[in-house]
Amino acid sequence: MKYRRILHGAKFWFWVALFVAYSAGAVGLLLIDTQEDRYRRLSAVELTKVQSTPEARRVGASQVAAVYRAQSAMPFTSLPAGSTFQVVWPDGSTETMVIVDPSSPNGVRPLAGSQVPARVTERR
Repeated sequence: MKYRRILHGAKFWFWVALFVAYSAGAVGLLLIDTQEDRYRRLSAVELTKVQSTPEARRVGASQVAAVYRAQSAMPFTSLPAGSTFQVVWPDGSTETMVIVDPSSPNGVRPLAGSQVPARVTERR
């Protein structure tokens, strides 16, 4: 009888741990690469990099977020206010953005300190 109770408890905690691990993995950060065809030719994205002005980066990230929402299976619930996503600009630099207002053309704000410049590699 005691053996069954221990086995039942072990099964219960196994499923709890599996659920928690799955939930933690599902919350990951969304990564949007602007080299994809759907983002590549956006006017505010073509020449944007982390060294660009904050306003240029906000406009570019807003365009990227709008295209992502439009092509999502659930466009009205994807990238709600407060959510974050990481943008890989055309030069390879990255930064994390926060959605402030999904209905605004400038409703995205760069997260302070998240800018990572592109790596320059030498070719021989």
